[in-house]
Amino acid sequence: MNTLLTDPRPVTEELDVLVVGGGFAGIYQLEKLRSRGFAVKLYEAGSEAGGVWHWNQYPGARVDTPGISYQLSDERIWSEWDWSEAYPGQPEIAKYFRFAVDKLDLAKDTRYNSRVIAAQFDENEHKWTVETRDEKTGETFLTRTRFLLPLLGTGSKALYPDFPGKDDFKGDCFHTSRWPKGYDMTGKRVAVIGTGASGVQVIQTIAPDVGAMTVFQRTPATALPMKSAKLDKAANDELRKTYPEMFEYRKTTFAGLDYDVIYTPTSELSDEEFYAKLDEQWEMGGLQIWLGGYADMFFNRKVGDKIYAYWREKTLPRIKDPKLAEKLVPETPPYPFGAKRCPLEYTYYDTFNQDNVDLVDVNENPIERFSENGIVTADGTLHEFDVIVLATGFDSFTGGLTDIDIHSTKGETYAEVFKNGARTFLGRATAGFPNIMYVYGPQSPSAFCNGPTCAELEGDWVIEAITYMRDNNLTRIEATPDAEDEWHEHLEGLANATTFILANSWYMNANVPGKKKELLAYPGGLTMYLGKCRESAENNYAGFALA
Repeated sequence: MNTLLTDPRPVTEELDVLVVGGGFAGIYQLEKLRSRGFAVKLYEAGSEAGGVWHWNQYPGARVDTPGISYQLSDERIWSEWDWSEAYPGQPEIAKYFRFAVDKLDLAKDTRYNSRVIAAQFDENEHKWTVETRDEKTGETFLTRTRFLLPLLGTGSKALYPDFPGKDDFKGDCFHTSRWPKGYDMTGKRVAVIGTGASGVQVIQTIAPDVGAMTVFQRTPATALPMKSAKLDKAANDELRKTYPEMFEYRKTTFAGLDYDVIYTPTSELSDEEFYAKLDEQWEMGGLQIWLGGYADMFFNRKVGDKIYAYWREKTLPRIKDPKLAEKLVPETPPYPFGAKRCPLEYTYYDTFNQDNVDLVDVNENPIERFSENGIVTADGTLHEFDVIVLATGFDSFTGGLTDIDIHSTKGETYAEVFKNGARTFLGRATAGFPNIMYVYGPQSPSAFCNGPTCAELEGDWVIEAITYMRDNNLTRIEATPDAEDEWHEHLEGLANATTFILANSWYMNANVPGKKKELLAYPGGLTMYLGKCRESAENNYAGFALA
């Protein structure tokens, strides 16, 4: 066990609240808590704010939510900020964060290049001692804080599959979230492992420049057309008129977006009505068919299969080779449509018509090992590469927490507490870790919710709770084990009614070897979830022990 409480080094900062992570949730907490008079600082491991948008600098990285709803509702920001297109790319999102940080004057209370690596709770003082490493110098320092908010999102811990011989490869190998800035793919022989959202974006973006590319696919993506319209100043001015109403509306939708799922049972619709709506949504592009589509798809596999057949009919003609088409767009759905996130694409399927692009189905021909010159598959073939791109996703939901050496009051780490599955109440806190609260964390709407919406609405609950503690001279708040059990049963009951449990997705933790397969994003919708949170707060924070 760590010994931070007896560490002889001086404490560099004494805080009311330490916010960890500079994504939407982090900067929202910093600004709001500071405005209420708390001594609060934000520590961010990266050199800038932005969270996943700071780290994901791979070619083609782009948000799959319309920019008009993928932003904070603070008028000081949106009244002056213009989007260049409907679905902004990573450079523009990074620029948005710089603008927001400047506009809200957050840099003075932020420490960049500061990675939190450990924390221990003092039972006498009811405070956390936190150890942080300066990523530039390697030096470490201590901070003491009443409340610790690890706002780490779902994509803070990159997943590196343990391929045999992975250290033997002599070329360049990197994860999409650690893409070398300015890396030139021109003329190179490239392997891309993974066909989730990051893989789809990378593949379609670098295809025109590479010498040759082999895509290693485990599960076909059900990618949808993005259709990102350009926006000029006049278009932004018109959109701004709708923002106040839109920000209120997104609080009421299933996924916190500016559009909602269709709750009308599909059994009440004629086939003509059913497909007319799909046609309308297809023309709109984006995630409309998924997060603005028929809610029945999440509970009835037959509805999902019907939508899958529609999607296949639209997508299949774009792939010239019939054998390749069956791999990319198989006749039999590989999972219920909607049970995995639908990536957005422009030219992904057309890319496979290029002579220099190949596909390896790792279900039929698995990766056996890495070699000095490339990748050897089970059939004995050596595929030679200059570059291997790992589009292998993240240890999502809990990976960020288990990556930090935080010890509970019983001396257990998060890895130990979560070894048989995640444990939280409301997706907000875990027993044994007092004064730690999450936003957009495990067992909250997280991956099913628009990030900025949840950053604000979940974030407001945390801000009110901390304010309540201060105003009532309370020093400690902690989830109770009984409340955790009740929350687990509630979430499991919801999950078992959905098709999500039928897919081996990252939503289900199925991408991380050794982790329990369970749904870690709350599937009941944002409004139901916020109602549960409000119910606790209105009953003196029922489910939490306050002292």
